[in-house]
Amino acid sequence: MAVENLTQGFVNKVSCGKGKDKERFHDAKCRGLILEIRPTGTKTFFIKYKDQRGRYKQMKLGRAGDISVSQARELGHRVLGNVTMGKDPGQEKKSLQVVPRFDEFVSDRFLPYIKSYKKSWKLDEGMLRNHILPEFGSLYLDEITAEMVTEFHSQKMATDLAPATVNRLLILMNFIFNLAIKWQTPGLKDNPTQNTKKFEENNMRDRYLTPAELCALSNALKVSKSKVLEPIVLLLVLTGARKREVMDAKWEDFDLERKTWRISITKTGKPRTVPLSGKALKVLDGIKKVEGSPYVFANPRTKKPYNCVYYGWDMARKRAGLEDICMHTLRHSFASFLINGGRSIYEVGKLLGHSQISTTMRYAHLSEQTLADAVNVVPLGEAA
Repeated sequence: MAVENLTQGFVNKVSCGKGKDKERFHDAKCRGLILEIRPTGTKTFFIKYKDQRGRYKQMKLGRAGDISVSQARELGHRVLGNVTMGKDPGQEKKSLQVVPRFDEFVSDRFLPYIKSYKKSWKLDEGMLRNHILPEFGSLYLDEITAEMVTEFHSQKMATDLAPATVNRLLILMNFIFNLAIKWQTPGLKDNPTQNTKKFEENNMRDRYLTPAELCALSNALKVSKSKVLEPIVLLLVLTGARKREVMDAKWEDFDLERKTWRISITKTGKPRTVPLSGKALKVLDGIKKVEGSPYVFANPRTKKPYNCVYYGWDMARKRAGLEDICMHTLRHSFASFLINGGRSIYEVGKLLGHSQISTTMRYAHLSEQTLADAVNVVPLGEAA
């Protein structure tokens, strides 16, 4: 291989010799810099170096039509400097080529993973599709920076989204990057979301039904055109279960002799058993089974659970003068009735299926009378 003091003029004029598949020239001023010429006239700069294991490697720097001789020498010296510092630029370049884009990682790894265990995966998929992927989908994972995430978080807060919703987007991204790191995804070492602070959430609902309001709601349910709405709502308030837990319940999950209901699919992923009161058993006894369906609240046409009962629910709550409540209010109310009835926070947490007492505290609304009764238990010693 010939050694030349490569000049721009030489590079412009030189051509591949006749009968050769390629011809190479080493630069006399930059160790390892090579000019390769093909019969087609293509001229390319390469840098040859020895890695930390003593193996020779070659890295393409660029075509002669795109970079000059001086630029090729500068790039070559930079590569050799990195090698001296213990870095392998060829390996780093190879690693970058296998870093997935954010949308690819979501579709190929993340969504299949959460679909395998998370019943509410469609909510995550919707947030990704509507908010996160339009912003970050086309970027490679290692291109997404902490500054980008913080700016995205702030921009979403400037829209009409609630603080809790904006924070949920951040939590979802944090989860995705943590999984990518856990699965040793190439090119990713740090989570760019970890230093972005969540916004203060002032939209947490502090609402539960009073006995009088529950009575008004019950009366409104009795005149509803929906045949399944009343038993669904009554079971919600009598068990503290979540909406889908009730609506997807199967007859086989109820042991009427033992007065228990085993909820197999829960938000936490852990099955739990809920004791049934006499009132809850009476509600179940009044439900007519749909032939050919295992579900308690089955659509007679599809034999599957109802997807939504919102229209009937909305009419009933408005008729009762309770436009500000939602179905989850019934779960709040169940906990509140128990606490106000003297049951412990630990009992309530167990019935609701919470893994942490701090979660149960959101539902433990104490009435003013309960608090007034509580202060009267403090003894005051009197002189004999």
